[in-house]
Amino acid sequence: MLPDPQPFLTALFHALGRVGVSVNDLDLDHLCYRVESDARYAELKAVLAERGTLLAESTIGGRSIATYRLHAPFHFGERRIEVIELPAPKPHRTYPEGWEHAEFVVTEDLLQFVQRYPLATWDLSDLHKPINADVRLHFDGSSAKFHRQRLDAVIAAELRTTPR
Repeated sequence: MLPDPQPFLTALFHALGRVGVSVNDLDLDHLCYRVESDARYAELKAVLAERGTLLAESTIGGRSIATYRLHAPFHFGERRIEVIELPAPKPHRTYPEGWEHAEFVVTEDLLQFVQRYPLATWDLSDLHKPINADVRLHFDGSSAKFHRQRLDAVIAAELRTTPR
């Protein structure tokens, strides 16, 4: 299966605290686990299919991304993390395998959220995405992303509107 996300989340929450960003009242929507090869992507898809339900597999940015709802969620303190995003590697790019980011849902406008934390260095490059725009904080090989809608809700909406 996937490695325990506790060390990743502990380090990420510590990094968020260092820049003064509070996520205490935010929904930790999902975690993203990166792999180094297409073979490893296929291997982990098979493992996740046994331990969860495939919500969708889509091609985004030239690569496949599979999203699963786990039958037995991960726990981090009082949080339950049920959704895992598994992207295939981008063509001609390599990444070390491991937990890459956590995404949180915010209830306010993303720019208002960003402005509440002026000490953080925000990546706003995905602020104007047409579907579920987000803002990101990068921390030494990992990141925290903030968006307005849960990933599983975005997937459900896309499935309802996609012709079959």
